[in-house]
Amino acid sequence: MPSGRLSDNAGSVSRLDITYLVAGVCGAAGIAAFVGLILVPAVGAYQRTWQRLVATALSLYVLAAMLGVGLVGAAGVVWVWGRYG
Repeated sequence: MPSGRLSDNAGSVSRLDITYLVAGVCGAAGIAAFVGLILVPAVGAYQRTWQRLVATALSLYVLAAMLGVGLVGAAGVVWVWGRYG
């Protein structure tokens, strides 16, 4: 029975572990990009505290939209992969 490991060595890494690592690194890079490219400039553009809070709240809407686009894209890949792959 296959173990899902890349080799039979006791210290080898499974394919699922690699998938989790790649997903984690991509998620961290996405959050870092959101903070550096969207949140920091939006908050830095205003001086008053309430304006900065509103800019943060609106930036969270942008984050939700980005996540939605990513989920729709991933669902499309899964659908196409299952249909044609």
